[in-house]
Amino acid sequence: MKPEQLNDSLFSFIKQSPTPFHAAAVIRDKLVQEGFTQLDEGHTWNLENGGKYVVVRHGALIAFTLSDFSQLTKGFRIIGAHTDSPSLQLKPQSSSTSKSYFKIGVEKYGGALLHTWFDRELSLAGNVTAQCADGRYYNYLLDFESPILYIPSLAIHLERKANEGREINVQNDLSPIFAQKAIADGKSWNKFLVERINSQHPDADAQSVEGHDLFCYDCAAPGYFGVESEFISAPRLDNLLSCCVGLQAILDMENKNNCMLIFSNHEEIGSTSYSGALGNFGNLVLARICGNFDTYGVCLHNSFLLSLDNAHATHPNFLDKNDPDHEILLNHGPVIKLNSSQRYCSNAKSGAIFRIICAEAGVTPQDFVMRSDMLSGSTIGPFATAELGVQGIDVGAPTWAMHSIREVTGTTDPEFLYRSSRHFFEREALPSIGKI
Repeated sequence: MKPEQLNDSLFSFIKQSPTPFHAAAVIRDKLVQEGFTQLDEGHTWNLENGGKYVVVRHGALIAFTLSDFSQLTKGFRIIGAHTDSPSLQLKPQSSSTSKSYFKIGVEKYGGALLHTWFDRELSLAGNVTAQCADGRYYNYLLDFESPILYIPSLAIHLERKANEGREINVQNDLSPIFAQKAIADGKSWNKFLVERINSQHPDADAQSVEGHDLFCYDCAAPGYFGVESEFISAPRLDNLLSCCVGLQAILDMENKNNCMLIFSNHEEIGSTSYSGALGNFGNLVLARICGNFDTYGVCLHNSFLLSLDNAHATHPNFLDKNDPDHEILLNHGPVIKLNSSQRYCSNAKSGAIFRIICAEAGVTPQDFVMRSDMLSGSTIGPFATAELGVQGIDVGAPTWAMHSIREVTGTTDPEFLYRSSRHFFEREALPSIGKI
């Protein structure tokens, strides 16, 4: 796959996936279109040799291919990522009014870089539970698509020290403005949501909204910048880029290895949830595939997790924020993330395995470590390897402005990550690291 083709797929995927619920649905639909069978956790599974399957759980998704049940003890090649991104999430009682305007109450979801949310055209999307005319309750994906929200900055004339640094109060400063005319019309926020559900789902006949998980998002489309278009700017690169790469790798693989995608929700808020990496989703799916505890144990021992999540690239304006011996460049290959406190799951052995895979795929990896006097971030890798009991490594595409409303990566970085990920799935056997 050429870099521009993969980037076109990435841009399309980002535009279709304003929330983790949409991302999981888009991935599921693509897999089903390509011959995967959707499974229901609430029913018995009848798995077959050579089968391809996908199961979704509240914004999370697991997909897997089976070569032969006799090969389960060889383990799974697993690519992990997460579907969520930092955002502003609507409160249950979302509408608030000033004397003249209709505002929306929000709270911070994850470690969002808050100042980047000002002066942007925002829309709204997520999962909504509604009661319909038949008296029953249903979940619907909802996306307003067009710009309906805006958070204007306070003019510098009214805050002369704005450029000297200012604390942002989420409660007071970040309420998006939704409308002016709505107050005169007397419409409730619930009514706006019901109208949108029935517009996007004509058969719904929704009567009232009983709950929602709705998130603000940037309406601006992904795109290129730079004299030679060498950079990508897009919302939610962390971590839809990794999801797109993993999806493409499993669709393009040409052999019959046992391979799996585990895309978790709620990484940005700690992964402790029903659909997060600290939940039982991955373990339960693998246990149901293996069928008995002994096969399950051997399978896990011989499995390997390639945890994909964006990595910090060295910022040219803030060189002192990175370790001087570990410069990370855009357009220079995937980044192996290391930390002595195991904030990342990478180690010498897993690093060697990935370096061999990269070399065979014609890719050169980079090494990232945080400055010794700064705290390191983390990702799903340590959680997933601990919960599953598998070996693993944390890797990601180099990124600027992580957790901004718009993030940046190199134009060739998705393709570098894809090549190494696909070879990880396709290699006949993982590199063997012997014991002394």
